Amino acid sequence: MKIVVDAMGGDHAPAVVVAGAVAAARARGTQIILVGRETEVRAVLTQHGDASQLPIEIVHASEVIEMDEHTEAVRLKRDSSIRVGMKLVKAGRADAFASAGNSGGVMASALFDLGRIPGVERPALGSIYPAAPVPCLLIDIGANADCKPEYLMQFALMGHAYARVIFGLEQPKVGIVSNGEEEDKGSMLVRETFQLLKASGLNFIGNVEGKDIGKGLANVVVTDGLTGNVMVKLTEGVVSFLFKTLARELTGGVRNKVALALMIPGLLVALPGLAVLAPTIAALRKRFDWREIGGAPLLGVNGAVVIGHGRSDAKAIQSMIRMAEQSAELELVKAIGTALAPRS
Repeated sequence: MKIVVDAMGGDHAPAVVVAGAVAAARARGTQIILVGRETEVRAVLTQHGDASQLPIEIVHASEVIEMDEHTEAVRLKRDSSIRVGMKLVKAGRADAFASAGNSGGVMASALFDLGRIPGVERPALGSIYPAAPVPCLLIDIGANADCKPEYLMQFALMGHAYARVIFGLEQPKVGIVSNGEEEDKGSMLVRETFQLLKASGLNFIGNVEGKDIGKGLANVVVTDGLTGNVMVKLTEGVVSFLFKTLARELTGGVRNKVALALMIPGLLVALPGLAVLAPTIAALRKRFDWREIGGAPLLGVNGAVVIGHGRSDAKAIQSMIRMAEQSAELELVKAIGTALAPRS
């Protein structure tokens, strides 16, 4: 696999992006193309001692779509790192594209430069939901705030294909977010989509409430981008609050700071009464750490594209690259194309 990485994308680029790319190349031998302002990128890359021995190349792009710019910048900045990188995938020089940069810019460039998979009306962002006890994809999480029933139906098909390919599930369970389990609950959008899903032939289990996702009732949870985005960010906030509260309740005074230290990856403090908890806390922290996921695949465009958090550090970038590599290797785009192909 050869993965294009937007070296200029993210709040801390290019330093953390290059560091994450180097880590990915070291760990798995991933071939990486770093796209960005060559002088800046090369200066950072040379700070990593073995960089010249790694399968990493640099492609120059003179412009950057900043995090606060609107999608209009995608049209105006044709030599931006996002657009240059996306065109490398389009030309077949790379297998996937990954960026922690301007998410709207990445989505717009994917549409302009890669196009939609035939039959897709609206691409959608999917995210692995860490608070579920079973493999679970939440779709959409922000690409489409306003939706039609037909869009949600396609999200379900794309999510179903993702669960089969990435999770390895033969018959993934599909549910739709609603405010009640009954068929007549929910907004007009939810109720109309319910009927489409019911007749779809998918393994549709019906409405799922917020509490049901954490019970593992569904492997694919369908919703509009506004609701999905709120759900993801609310979960991140609650998890952060719970870990801080757990540390505060387990210890007091100076030992409170020690408990917080236990949550830092790789740091285990051998203190009576706390050392036994360290492996459990570390495992929980890893499970709910968004950096372990790395990003969200943009499903529905004609190429493997993964969008990471703007605040990504090197660890998150490495995970984002791994997700892009997995999507390309398992031919996720092809699977979605088959799922959306017209039935004869």
